Amino acid sequence: MKYRYIATMIRTALLALALLPSLAAAALSDCDRQDLWRVLQPSAQRMEANAVVMDRQRIRWPGAAAADSRFEIEGPGFKQALARETTAPGADAAARHAYLGAGVDLRLPAAAVRALPKWLQGPLLVSERGPQGALRRQTALQTAGALDDLYAAAETAPSLGVHLSKRSTRFRLWAPTAQRVALCLHRGSEDAARREVPLTRDTRTGIWTAELPGNLSGRTYTYLVDVHMRDTGLVRNRVTDPYSLSLTADSRRSWVGRLDAPATQPAGWAKAPRPAPLHAPTDMVIYELHLRDFSVSDTSVPEAQRGKYNAFTQTGSAGMQHLRRLAAAGVTDLHLLPVFDFATVPERGCTTATPQGAPDSPAQQAAAMAGAATDCYNWGYDPLHFGAPEGSYASDANDGAVRVLEFRQMVMALHAAGLRVGMDLVYNHLSASGLNAKSVLDRIVPGYYHRLDAKGQVATSTCCANSATEHRMMERLMVDTAVIWARDYGIDSFRFDLMGHQPRAAMERLQKAVDKAAGRHIPLIGEGWNFGEIADGQRFVQASQLSLNGSGIASFSDRGRDAARGGGCCDNPQETATRPGWLGGGAGATPQAADLLRLGLAGTLRDYRLTTHTGAVKRGADIVYSNQPAGFASQPGEVVNYVENHDNQTLFDLNTLKLPRDTTGADRARVQVLGLALTAFSQGVAYFHAGVDILRSKSGDRDSYDSGDWFNRLDWTYTDNGWGSGLPPEKTSAGFWPLLQPLLADPAIKPTPADINFTRDAFLDLLKIRASSGAFRLTTSDDVQKRLTLFNTGPDQLPTLLLGHLDARGLVGGGFAELLYAINTGTSTATWPLPTLRGRAFLLHPVHRASTAADQRPARDARWDAATGTLTVPPRTALVYVLD
Repeated sequence: MKYRYIATMIRTALLALALLPSLAAAALSDCDRQDLWRVLQPSAQRMEANAVVMDRQRIRWPGAAAADSRFEIEGPGFKQALARETTAPGADAAARHAYLGAGVDLRLPAAAVRALPKWLQGPLLVSERGPQGALRRQTALQTAGALDDLYAAAETAPSLGVHLSKRSTRFRLWAPTAQRVALCLHRGSEDAARREVPLTRDTRTGIWTAELPGNLSGRTYTYLVDVHMRDTGLVRNRVTDPYSLSLTADSRRSWVGRLDAPATQPAGWAKAPRPAPLHAPTDMVIYELHLRDFSVSDTSVPEAQRGKYNAFTQTGSAGMQHLRRLAAAGVTDLHLLPVFDFATVPERGCTTATPQGAPDSPAQQAAAMAGAATDCYNWGYDPLHFGAPEGSYASDANDGAVRVLEFRQMVMALHAAGLRVGMDLVYNHLSASGLNAKSVLDRIVPGYYHRLDAKGQVATSTCCANSATEHRMMERLMVDTAVIWARDYGIDSFRFDLMGHQPRAAMERLQKAVDKAAGRHIPLIGEGWNFGEIADGQRFVQASQLSLNGSGIASFSDRGRDAARGGGCCDNPQETATRPGWLGGGAGATPQAADLLRLGLAGTLRDYRLTTHTGAVKRGADIVYSNQPAGFASQPGEVVNYVENHDNQTLFDLNTLKLPRDTTGADRARVQVLGLALTAFSQGVAYFHAGVDILRSKSGDRDSYDSGDWFNRLDWTYTDNGWGSGLPPEKTSAGFWPLLQPLLADPAIKPTPADINFTRDAFLDLLKIRASSGAFRLTTSDDVQKRLTLFNTGPDQLPTLLLGHLDARGLVGGGFAELLYAINTGTSTATWPLPTLRGRAFLLHPVHRASTAADQRPARDARWDAATGTLTVPPRTALVYVLD
């Protein structure tokens, strides 16, 4: 055996020596050029792509054509006549392309089908001509359907990316339309190329492969891809690997390594304790946090670790103490805004502004925005590499192994604190398309990874270059990289940005894959908004609110959020000022808003039956919200309840715009707590934004994605909530300046430390109450209908008062026999008769009775009169009574 091993090593060495001359001759050419692309053969013309190749045989050109028209397809050196297709497309192709509508279907003859893989490597045009050859129309082609058909085997082919064994290193890249692919291999992160290695194309899958002798761990690499790009021509693109496991600084080169290598594993990683899986999705209580916000202002963290992964390893820091208190009270999951590799933060030499000015001054935002392009801050919703950790959060962004190691150290620390770790995944769009420096995928397979409109332009309904997760290999990239996070990083749950832009079927396949990879159920939640070019199922059955019921995947609910806050997510200044929310207890506390909040308490279920303000008993699906069904979930685990997340104004800021200006600081804190109680008492997944429990303010900023540390900071000393940090950035909030300026200048509005501490402790009490009984976390629609009774409904209701009764008898983890809860948003005491509960010996929940209770009003001023069945609730108070 020993001699066989020695012989193998000798053969490997000889092979390496044999390769050296050819590698040396090829190296140091294009591998060492500094440009990201080079046009090898310019395009002759620019043209829209109106026709779509549906599969390997059929082309649809939307619109009518004259009966005497003839058609042809042409490219470099060939021209082929096309016949009109008279048969209907197959079911799969028809479903995938139904959005095109009617048009002329053209059929490729058998010889053209055989030639199509070659044709797709260059420019393709389809022409409509008259009987005498006169050109009537001409268009380029959208080819994703053909690629999915021709290279369907790639979807299940062996893993893409770089893979190491003891004796070799293999590189695999899917680039079916490329004419040539070469590997540029570097010894480290900065040195010149050591090799330029041609890759070999597999005609069945379109995957290019190179296998080199030896374990090349620690090396870095890029690819040179020769590919035709419409409107540009034949281009040699230098690209990183879409399947990069890690990268060098600023994502310049991909890293060669294994995720099981010792250098990537913290001590004890393999056997590190991890919180057990939850019994049900409704047990999730999520705290959403931006990684940099967590520690960049925390002076109890060593300066070098502030804003970094390793800040979470500082167990004695103020921030970690806060998180441990939350975990002890009932928070189950810490969800991180994007921590995969994103495009907008310089990973070396980023800057941090230190603005100064009066509370209502524009100077702070001017200072922050002046350096926004080079500062260390962004939310990160601009993905570059979906399966690699972000470098700006690592101590050394240039070392691929360090990113992996420190990400895992963060996960270990949070698990040790009793928190499961979730992360935000952004597959609905990419950072850029075309020849942009931040465009990775489109420079490898042009026109494939993005969703195109009728003219062949990239759709941008999500704000950026939309991705096409309905295409096989974009879906595969999504699933494969989600598996990496679940399997290799111990991620416990995922949130999906603009999930409604993805197919439900793709999300269900992802669910199965991550569950299998992790060996446990990985809860999935996401934004199921329905808009854009895919709205109402135009291109596929979406992973959206109204389409996900029965999937077990949860969507955020805007129903209760908007009723509580008033208005909608995207209100302009006038709408914001004139649409008060239910939480204010004034004009916004309408019966209609109360009905939506009651439905939210019942999990926004489609089939929950509720007596509405008209007196009619309706199913949730028959109650109207914004011209659509208010109830959308089949089961309570399919809805995420919240009143604040990273988007839009914080709850404190929005309430400041809506509450009477003379509202006291103590009452502003109470209104905040009522919003938290709505989420805590509602059936479904409970979701809270970091800082909502300490009156977090962004000084009125309505979109702080790029507003820097100044407007996004968190203060774990509980002395400053951020209000009065100056007018928010002009580019996102200028229209609100006239509303905000007098409020920011008013010192009475800024919370005191006492107000902040009250809100924090009241939130902890609400968490303990939710955790005390599974009745707040029912798992089935039937149980919610059977166990939850909502009082004070119908036309005679008091709309400022929400009342719910939970029957917990026989419920595992019920904690009590019955629970009666109330949320009074009114500014006066509310008394309400509950004759069906007369004679029951309800007591205040033990959390309220404790001497440490944050809110003393329930113990002091609330009353349950068992003899008359009457409940008295103090103003702006949320409380729970229990029956043992």
